[in-house]
Amino acid sequence: MEFGSIEDVVKFAIEKEREAADFYRTAGDNEELQVNKNVLYDYAEEEEKHEKMLKEFSFDKEAIAQYKFKKIEDIKRADYMMEMEYTPGMNYYDVMRIAMKREEKAYKLYLKLAESADEENLSSIFSILANEELKHKAGLERMYDDHLAATGD
Repeated sequence: MEFGSIEDVVKFAIEKEREAADFYRTAGDNEELQVNKNVLYDYAEEEEKHEKMLKEFSFDKEAIAQYKFKKIEDIKRADYMMEMEYTPGMNYYDVMRIAMKREEKAYKLYLKLAESADEENLSSIFSILANEELKHKAGLERMYDDHLAATGD
C-alpha cells in the first residue's frame, strides 16, 4: 500500500475508522440486551474519536508529537480465533469474537504500515493507530475472558 502524502494516509485511516464505527453501531442496533448494545455503541464512539483524532493530526502536526503511548498487554486471544462473518441476530459472544478479530486485523495492518513508512510522520500516525486498535483488542479480549471465567466455559 503506497500513499502519496500524509493527507492520503489520513483519508485511508479515516475510512477504516468509519467502517469500524459502522460495524459496531450496526451490531449494537441488532443486539437485544441493552447492556450489550451499550458496549457496542461505546466501541463505535471510540472509533469515531479516532476519526476526530486523525483529522486533528492532519491539521496539527504537534498533536502527533503529544500523543501518549501506553503499554498494552496483548493476550492474543483473537489471534487463535477463526474468521467469522457478521449476521444480524447472531449471539453477543460471536459478535465479540468478530470484533476482536477486526481489531486484531486493524492493529496488524497499522503496525505493518508504521514499519514500512518512509516518512517519520506517517510512521508516527500508523503507530498511534496501531496502539489505539490494540487498546480495543485488549479490552474486548478481557471482557471475553471475564465472561468465560464467570460462566465456566
